[in-house]
Amino acid sequence: MATLAQQFTGLRCPPLSSSSLLRKPKQTQKIGAFALPIVSAAAISNAQTGERDELKIFEEAHERCRTAPMQGVSFTLEDFHAALDKYDYDSELGTKVKGTVFSTDAYGALVDITAKSSAFLPVEEASIHRIKHVEEAGIVPGIREEFVIVGEDEDDDSLILSLKDIQYELAWERCRQLQSEDVVVKGKVVEANQGGVVAMVEGLKGFVPFSQISSKSTAEELADKELPLKFVEVDEEQSRLVLSNRKAMADSQAQLGIGSVVLGTVQSLKPYGAFIDIGGINGLLHVSQISHDRVSDIATVLQPGDTLKVMILSHDRERGRVSLSTKKLEPTPGDMIRNPKLVFEKAEEMAQTFRQRIAQAEAMARADMLRFQPESGLTLSSDGILGPLTSDLPEEEGLDLSEVPAAEDSQLI
Repeated sequence: MATLAQQFTGLRCPPLSSSSLLRKPKQTQKIGAFALPIVSAAAISNAQTGERDELKIFEEAHERCRTAPMQGVSFTLEDFHAALDKYDYDSELGTKVKGTVFSTDAYGALVDITAKSSAFLPVEEASIHRIKHVEEAGIVPGIREEFVIVGEDEDDDSLILSLKDIQYELAWERCRQLQSEDVVVKGKVVEANQGGVVAMVEGLKGFVPFSQISSKSTAEELADKELPLKFVEVDEEQSRLVLSNRKAMADSQAQLGIGSVVLGTVQSLKPYGAFIDIGGINGLLHVSQISHDRVSDIATVLQPGDTLKVMILSHDRERGRVSLSTKKLEPTPGDMIRNPKLVFEKAEEMAQTFRQRIAQAEAMARADMLRFQPESGLTLSSDGILGPLTSDLPEEEGLDLSEVPAAEDSQLI
């Protein structure tokens, strides 16, 4: 048996180095090979624990919802119902709702009324007047108005709104108020038929029978003209609005005194004179009352549309006729032909002189009547002053005027 030394004689060992000494043993590497499975198992265990915790939280939340659903909730069931009441609306026809316009186009406007879908305002429902775009009626994005529901679009379940219906209600109310106040309003003639004309008043169509028109103008002559009117009948339920031009004229004519100066506009010329509009009343300025000088052709002095001052010469209220004059306003004869501007400047002054003459003439006429009516107790003195009756005879004559019989009882012998 070889000795131990002989056994080790043939063995060759690699030299030791510092790197060799520092290298980890193979056992350590084997331990490292088993490290990954160990970490994976720990992660799975943690995940399972997390799932169990989440499941526990869910089960606890489910139990709370089942046993105490409102626990920890500040918004109560009563608050929820109150919110529904606040934003709920009645979509029945005729219901009034408030909404905000958020879009407009040539067809109308979209309105937010806090409904499940937006509502639509057609352009024809935006105003009682005829308009081409809703913005002409002041309907612009952002404006908030009160509307009335007039229909529903079956295609998208959106509601159809109207402002016109609300404006009609206000117009009828305004007409009732004006009727109660018995005021005169202006109405523009827009239509005509066999019985009369139709005039627009407060956005409503009112009927004016020909019997209630003060002038003898035809329907064609009244077209597009404004007439002073008064209310005769205001019936919203029957949609009847009846007006009278005669009643309005009666009030206006009551203010026309003989000798007063008014401003007028020439409406038309005729061979015998010119018709002058004096605030809704047609007066006749006869050719003989234009100037002291002869007027052979009225068109050389006046033209339709001319504005001038005229004086009221006479007024027949029953027949609705007013006679006018510029002749009485001439400072000197012929001024209306040569210098009409001077006539209009001196109109009030000349009219005042005319009224004084009329007053003097009326006083003289009354005095002449009183001369033969001593029972009135008044007489005209030699100075032209109207005063108490006195006898001009000497007292010694002793005549008793009370014994003079009345004139109608005297008999001729």
